[in-house]
Amino acid sequence: MSFDQLGLRAELRKAVHDKGYAVPTLIQTQAIPSILSGRDILARAQTGTGKTDAFALPLVEILSRINGDGRHPRALVLTPTRELALQVGESVKAYARRVSLRCTVVHGGVGIHPQIDRLRRGIDILVATPGRLLDLAGRRQLNLSRIEFLVFDEADRMLDLGFSGEISEILDLVPTKRRTMLFSATYTQAIRDLAGRMLQDPEHIEATPGHTAAESVVQMVHLVDRSNKRALLIHLITEGNWSRTLVFTHTRHGANTLTERLAAHGISAAAMHGNKSQSFRTRSLEAFKNGKIHILVATDVAARGLDISNLPYVVNYDMPRIPEDYVHRIGRTGRAGESGIAVSLVSPEERPYLHAVEKLLKRKIPVEKVDGYTEDSDVPDYVLFRPDSASSEKKADKEIKEIVAGRTASKKQSKTRIAKKTGSGKRAAPGSTSRSGRKIEKAGKKPPRSGPRRPR
Repeated sequence: MSFDQLGLRAELRKAVHDKGYAVPTLIQTQAIPSILSGRDILARAQTGTGKTDAFALPLVEILSRINGDGRHPRALVLTPTRELALQVGESVKAYARRVSLRCTVVHGGVGIHPQIDRLRRGIDILVATPGRLLDLAGRRQLNLSRIEFLVFDEADRMLDLGFSGEISEILDLVPTKRRTMLFSATYTQAIRDLAGRMLQDPEHIEATPGHTAAESVVQMVHLVDRSNKRALLIHLITEGNWSRTLVFTHTRHGANTLTERLAAHGISAAAMHGNKSQSFRTRSLEAFKNGKIHILVATDVAARGLDISNLPYVVNYDMPRIPEDYVHRIGRTGRAGESGIAVSLVSPEERPYLHAVEKLLKRKIPVEKVDGYTEDSDVPDYVLFRPDSASSEKKADKEIKEIVAGRTASKKQSKTRIAKKTGSGKRAAPGSTSRSGRKIEKAGKKPPRSGPRRPR
């Protein structure tokens, strides 16, 4: 099937052609005709399959047929993150301007007054994050009573981020008589409950076979001690000459620390997470797309919604705690038919998370060794002995191993002596300082009195 057969007007077909799309994806083939026919939609499709255009094209097509009042939005698209809002807004605007419709994006992290000014000039389609949308509505700067179409993009992620209460408030602000489309990468019970509340006789669209990763993504695992992760990542980047790599960490602090270490080795990198300002995140993402930054280190705030063309590598520096997040993370590569590589650095403590992912995927992810870095790999000749490495144990001289064992035992004894002196339940040494900052006097000696002595 081609875009010419989907019932879209010539201006939109040309816009699609200008973006370089020849044929619609599976989700677009199923969703566009259903939306044009007037149905509510409950659709599941894995990330990178073209969900945005699946609702953006028919939405613009329908709105272009009848003129609105030019003041209040007629369509509302909700997204869980700022990055996704901006990217959805770009796609919608590319189609809307072809048919003289106006679209704007509102989200937190930036000043609200420019957004208010834009809304006052009138819009047809509004793309928003829940928090900023309710802020504008609370200030009476936004009227949602004319909404004809309500779209939830990445609805499961919206619930994961705790927007259930905000969703209920938004539903109270929009008309009950409307068209609703809910797009999600997963079908949890919470999603089914939400769909039951919002959708009227929806058409169910399934464009992904359960929890699977894109077939174009080559997946591999490196079993590595946590202390060797950073060295292994630097080795992979430098030896493989990786130019564009998205690295996921579990915490914001971890993202900052890893970025600093990479920069210290001459690798251009930037951290991206919720503590960064929106302007910084936007600049960093743009620099990454343009090749000015080679490594983008991100938390799961970037796991959904980042649309980066020709991204060859994704690295799970920390394994995700939720198995479904693994699919969303590695879905940043291998998009639109392009190939990609997803590498997971798994420490012994993270083995349960790996097993959970493999259970979800119903397959084992191949394990690959990197000499000198991963577990049970060959140690380079210049390394005389590396403890806890089977191959190194075999190669090392007996004398070297005895020296290392002696130093290890000496360190343990030293730690034991220190613990006995300062451990809990023991009296502090004379002259030391207490937690409150007061100096401890010698035992048996009375502290000096302050002030004159009281007569007996």
